[in-house]
Amino acid sequence: MPTTALIDYGSGNLRSAEKALRKAAQTLGGGHEIVTTSDADVVAAADRIVLPGVGAFAACMGALRQRGGLIEAMNAAVMGRGAPFLGVCVGMQLLAARGLEFGETAGLGWIDGDVKRLEPTNTAVKVPHMGWNDIRLEAPSKLLGDAAAPQYYFTHSFAFHPADQATVTASVENGERFTAAVERNNIAGVQFHPEKSQAEGLAFMGRFLEWRP
Repeated sequence: MPTTALIDYGSGNLRSAEKALRKAAQTLGGGHEIVTTSDADVVAAADRIVLPGVGAFAACMGALRQRGGLIEAMNAAVMGRGAPFLGVCVGMQLLAARGLEFGETAGLGWIDGDVKRLEPTNTAVKVPHMGWNDIRLEAPSKLLGDAAAPQYYFTHSFAFHPADQATVTASVENGERFTAAVERNNIAGVQFHPEKSQAEGLAFMGRFLEWRP
């Protein structure tokens, strides 16, 4: 049975993400094992990996580094073996080369770019960006499906700005247009929270569990 490792590094809506993944797996017939773990050996051997994240970029990156061997295990699985990877919210932002929140912090560097604070030109638009919003598909994506403008739930104050716009598969508007989803080969990330996005979010999780990049 293929194993999906949901990484526990002390950040993120871990239980909500675990529940959503398990429910998505059940909908697909139960042929997927969901393992919540901080064990580097389990992550290195996993068939696919999900990295959640809520909070500050620097704090989340620091928490990952403090788990001995975890980043090395992620690199071995994702960059070495090509295991499908999904980063959620700050988990997506950590894909970047650097985060510019409370100074400059190096990220995983898997997709080049910066994470910057939202700065809407309309002062009436509130930050953080919180609540339901439509995404706009920017490129074909098996993960995002065929819906013209699906709605997902967002809550964040910073956004990922990839250096290569070809990696952006969806964008979202909230006083400015910014990245909602990225994909490059076996690596994907979403700024929204699938685990909070009801039926559309569960469908997204199901597509990730079946994704063959």
